Amino acid sequence: MNRDGSVDEEALRRLVDFQEENGVDMLLPCGSTGEAATLSSEEHLKVIKIVVDQAKKAKVIAGAGSNCTREAVELSSKAADYGADGLLSISPYYVKPTQEGIYRHYEAIAKAADLPIIIYNVPGRTGSNITAETEIRMASIPNIAGVKEASGNIEQIQAILAKRPEGFTVLSGDDSMTYDVMCSGGHGVFSVVSNCLPKQCSEMVHCLQNGNRDRARELNNQLMPIFKGAFIESNPIPIKYIMAKMGFGTNTLRLPLTPLSKENAEKIDEMIAQYGL
Repeated sequence: MNRDGSVDEEALRRLVDFQEENGVDMLLPCGSTGEAATLSSEEHLKVIKIVVDQAKKAKVIAGAGSNCTREAVELSSKAADYGADGLLSISPYYVKPTQEGIYRHYEAIAKAADLPIIIYNVPGRTGSNITAETEIRMASIPNIAGVKEASGNIEQIQAILAKRPEGFTVLSGDDSMTYDVMCSGGHGVFSVVSNCLPKQCSEMVHCLQNGNRDRARELNNQLMPIFKGAFIESNPIPIKYIMAKMGFGTNTLRLPLTPLSKENAEKIDEMIAQYGL
């Protein structure tokens, strides 16, 4: 955001370039880290359009979910019209639907948007978990392509990996679990820390994809302090502070998000120095 709270298009475009230059395969505008919850519908679509326009190599997976199925369908259709390569759709939050309700929600989106759709399971934010059984059931819907698993439950993730149909992609939704998820058969991560350390996060994922676990383990150990530190307060407060220190934006947040506390800012400043940011 600019200091007046408007979307900072110039910094966003530079961030896209920075990610692509450092090996990131996929960009996610309007996820949790992208502050989608505080954007108007018009701003949400504007951000997607900017990222699609700026990206030259990476695939653009647009955040297009809602707790209202009708709104999620509309947003998904417009993101597809704007040229997104795929969609990330969060499970309905607050309303706590049944597993059948969750299934029908995604079924409706899949019918409306002719793009690969990635389920986003993050019970810590939504208030309800998508079970492994429901995820496997949804995997039979033709354009449901995979899941971003942020349940924090490695046993659930392993159950999905054991039963998933061929071609169904399982991605970690937690930086600190990426190594374990990929060693269990997962395919990558939607990363928070890759915003500030895209080269290192990309190298770790690519090493795991290519079977070089020793180098990946080394990188995972090096990055674990910042994987944890990036969540010292609610995401995206810490990472936005880091990015502003790196020259991307002004660290302006919209309520109810508030700036990083002085005590935690001192801890993050130590990490900024530790990682040469």
